[in-house]
Amino acid sequence: MTQQKHDGGARENGPSSWAPLRGRTFRVLWSAQLGSNVGTWMQTVGAQWMLVQQPNAPTLTAAVQAASLLPVLFLSLPAGVLADVLDRRALLMTLSGVMAALCAALAALTAAGLTTPAVLIALTFLIGCGQALMSPGWQAIQPELVPREQIPAAAALGSLNVNVARAIGPAVAGLLVAATGPDVVFALNAVSFLGVLAALLGWHRARHGAGDRERMRPALASGTRYVRNAPGVRRVLLRSGLFVVPASALWGLLPVVAERRLGLGSGGYGLLLGALGAGAIVGAVTIGRVRERLGRNVLLAVSTVAFAAGTLAAAVLRQPVPVAVVLVVAGVGWLYALSTLNTTLQLALPGWVRARGLAVYLMVFMGGQGIGTLLWGLLADGIGTAGTLLVSAGLLLASAASLTWLPLRERTGTLDRTIVAPWPEPALALPVDPDDGPVLVEVAYEVPEDRAERFRAAMAEAAVSRRRTGALRWNLYQDAADPRRWVEVFEVASWSEHLRQHGARLTGYDAQLLTTARDLAEGEPEVRHLVPPAGEPARP
Repeated sequence: MTQQKHDGGARENGPSSWAPLRGRTFRVLWSAQLGSNVGTWMQTVGAQWMLVQQPNAPTLTAAVQAASLLPVLFLSLPAGVLADVLDRRALLMTLSGVMAALCAALAALTAAGLTTPAVLIALTFLIGCGQALMSPGWQAIQPELVPREQIPAAAALGSLNVNVARAIGPAVAGLLVAATGPDVVFALNAVSFLGVLAALLGWHRARHGAGDRERMRPALASGTRYVRNAPGVRRVLLRSGLFVVPASALWGLLPVVAERRLGLGSGGYGLLLGALGAGAIVGAVTIGRVRERLGRNVLLAVSTVAFAAGTLAAAVLRQPVPVAVVLVVAGVGWLYALSTLNTTLQLALPGWVRARGLAVYLMVFMGGQGIGTLLWGLLADGIGTAGTLLVSAGLLLASAASLTWLPLRERTGTLDRTIVAPWPEPALALPVDPDDGPVLVEVAYEVPEDRAERFRAAMAEAAVSRRRTGALRWNLYQDAADPRRWVEVFEVASWSEHLRQHGARLTGYDAQLLTTARDLAEGEPEVRHLVPPAGEPARP
């Protein structure tokens, strides 16, 4: 990834929570995103309130939210590949225009009285597809706009953005729906995407050379391979699923709670959502100090318990004001949890695979929320809204307790993810095309017998690095005739994939793992690169 110029805040020691906003580009894009998020929340309220009077309202309102979230499951990873191999600015501009058109179509159909529940769910699904395609690219550009030390602050501001919108959008939408109808809020959402398009037009992003781009299929494979071989990333994904699936019940059933349990109209529902958003704003302002005092895992546990409290209040309390007060606490917990998970992942991913890694995270988080919302809605039709929320609160408490044996890994997000190239590209006597492969790499080491066990342990760590950066298979052998001789053998799909291991994917931490193993050997290792003979067809 080409290093981007930062607009401000890089010279600060210990940047504040607001430091990223001093950069003009970050500030403009953040403001445009805020407008779009407000529009999205307004549309959510309008869509759900159109269905809340239906006989099977719990299922229908949950289906609307699920329709907006489920596209993440099958589009997020391809979207992450697109965001890593194409120009992110151009991709986001195109998608912003498409989203504006879809939202305008929904507004027009609603104004004409043609939006049945089936039409609403179908268009919500299409809009959800657009959001799924945009999200990985949008998250991946954030580290391009700020220095690395400001990434936690930028992630917190991103969460603040969503939750300021949650505080404003539903309240405004509730009033507009009551006064004018849902078609107006749908139209305003279309306008908000045009604002995003205008902000992207003003961002002058450095262009990437065509030679830096991977092809779609290998890029998809390399992204999933990286996640499989990154234990810290996998743990973040696990914690995300354990939080969001039970937490999704409150989001999906809150309109039913507002209308049927609390006797509120659309404006009252908007105020309940606004209470969650207000709590998230408090969380965004305080998270820096709280994180320093508690640490990530304790903070995540506290966050989960706080959201469980809001879910429990929605299940058992009958008065709007007490429910709203506890929802403020739940909003703080929601912000703390999201910011902790997102920041940890942003810092853990190197630039070359950031959008793909974030896409997998979105698949787990947003997809888990979509599936969870649908399942909770079906359960609510069977056992009732209050009983469903009680089950959800219990699972949230169990999720918090599980942090004692399944915590976020201590070093995740603290390792050196700067791309380095400590070793030169291989010198070849044969002409090799970039697509030639598979390529077999053999690295022979001379290891004194008294270092053998330490070398074996170091190579086990290096094996994970080799797989993260492109190896399809890896093995370590010891010469039966010469026990001092150890041979590392790994296979890469193509010559271009192996070259990326040398100069485009190796991080400072990966290089450290390989250097530790090499330092236990005597002399320089002997490296061989074995390629298919000329004219030999590539193995599928």
